[in-house]
Amino acid sequence: MKPHVIGLSCSPIPLVNIAIIGLGNRGMLAVHRLLYIRGCRIIALCDLQPERLKEASTIITSHNIPSLALYRDPDDWKLVCERADIDLIYHCTHWQLHTPIAVYAMQQGKHVAIEVPAALSVRECWQLVDIAEATRRHCMMLENCCYDLFELATLNMARQGLFGEIVHAEGAYIHDLRAMNFDPHTYYGMWSLRHNEQHTGNPYPTHGLGPLCQLLRIHRSDRMAYLVSISSAQFGMTEYAIEKFGPESVQAQKEYKKGDMNTTLIRTIQGKTILVQHDISNPRPYSRIYHITGTRGMAQK
Repeated sequence: MKPHVIGLSCSPIPLVNIAIIGLGNRGMLAVHRLLYIRGCRIIALCDLQPERLKEASTIITSHNIPSLALYRDPDDWKLVCERADIDLIYHCTHWQLHTPIAVYAMQQGKHVAIEVPAALSVRECWQLVDIAEATRRHCMMLENCCYDLFELATLNMARQGLFGEIVHAEGAYIHDLRAMNFDPHTYYGMWSLRHNEQHTGNPYPTHGLGPLCQLLRIHRSDRMAYLVSISSAQFGMTEYAIEKFGPESVQAQKEYKKGDMNTTLIRTIQGKTILVQHDISNPRPYSRIYHITGTRGMAQK
């Protein structure tokens, strides 16, 4: 049996050479952020859109970073992963490529940072685990909500025992994304809208679930045992499409399989419960709920 990679430690890299694959919404933001982190350097960019490559390369070269390589063909991400001078693959492509690129990159000896979600199936989750264990490479899902101020504050409080025994926790991703999903310029090839057409359930649980897993020490002393999940019917996408494009439009006539509200209840081996919700199809304010109930106290964001 291969040793697990929880707490994996690798030799320090004095200057981390980074390749960014995917320069959409998240990738372009990563370009700006990484330029201000000491000890790392972006040396390669990969994207299908020439205008994105040009924009990102202009930003990077303005910081006096030399020898920036650009890749734009569909399979060029493999060439990027194969480069001997790259330490970290930072990738922000559409969801279907998250696991394939991460697996291939680790097989080439690269550390990997993947945008959310890291995988789309249980099979892909195990692929990431197995390859990380076999190659001893870091594979990190870029779940930024784990590092928000309130989440980190309550994690510290939980570790000090201020909540007592945490009994129940709630998290969510409530975010009206219909305007973005129907905008052809937001998601390349409108891949996000296609996902709404083809799948139901909760496709994006970790904004709410990630911080709660840290609090509950999932895979450190507890683990999830089973879940019950239910979705409402779909109403919001069709209503939005009718109002924006007309009742006879292609958008309004399409079937969208993903129900408006998904509610999932999880029970852990130690008897804790977790509520996770997902709704991107109704006019609600952005919310991750983030509620903790303990035997000595509670917190709610």
